Amino acid sequence: MKLIMLCAGYATRLYPYTINAPKALLEVGDKPLLSYAIENIKDIADLDRIYVVTNNKFYPRFLSWSNNLDSRIEIINDNTKTNEERLGGVGDFAIALEKCFGDDIFIILGDNFFNFPLKKFVDFFKKSKKCCIALHDIKNINDAKRFGVLEVNQKGKIIGFEEKPKEPKSTLISTGAYIFPRDFTKKLRDYIDSGRNKEGIGYMIQDFIANGFDIKGFVFDEQWYDIGTMEDYKRINQEIKSWKLSKK
Repeated sequence: MKLIMLCAGYATRLYPYTINAPKALLEVGDKPLLSYAIENIKDIADLDRIYVVTNNKFYPRFLSWSNNLDSRIEIINDNTKTNEERLGGVGDFAIALEKCFGDDIFIILGDNFFNFPLKKFVDFFKKSKKCCIALHDIKNINDAKRFGVLEVNQKGKIIGFEEKPKEPKSTLISTGAYIFPRDFTKKLRDYIDSGRNKEGIGYMIQDFIANGFDIKGFVFDEQWYDIGTMEDYKRINQEIKSWKLSKK
């Protein structure tokens, strides 16, 4: 299994914190945000390579961060220098995908904090052997409007997806963690080559659902944060001190 961590955004909504620092490496508690994810995946035995995709502006910062952290990590530069040049989540994913043919592919968006063992998500994938998305019940319709909202049937199959809907059909949201089986790699490449929306992985998922592909939802109850706004960043720093971070 290969892990792709997408960290190439410019996070303009978090200025001034992210003018000279990438969002994924902002300090949360006592360490960079992305370091929590690296610690979280240590128990996933099948994971043999970690590709972190960033931009040219922050490439040196990620190299410095990864030094002596985990020998499986490779930092990939998407060669963009400004927010206007960004490739979008699918565009950055496409760069790393070239290194992953023949393997199961685990994707994590680098601005997310998971307080549950990601190994549970991987174990769920191994049992289903289908495309899988980690979901969280945010329990509030108004809050769900900020995220990708999914509908899941009684068998756990995802039957609907909307990106930041005005009228959400559920409170189940995508948490920026996806796993694709190795035999799905060609379909990923076909989407990339089609010229369809490359702004975010969610749009690719939306297309797959519309075309009838079997995608499973893994719902977890533990704390989760998308560090998308200044308020999110301040709140997680306030709350993390009182959390008992999950390690099992």
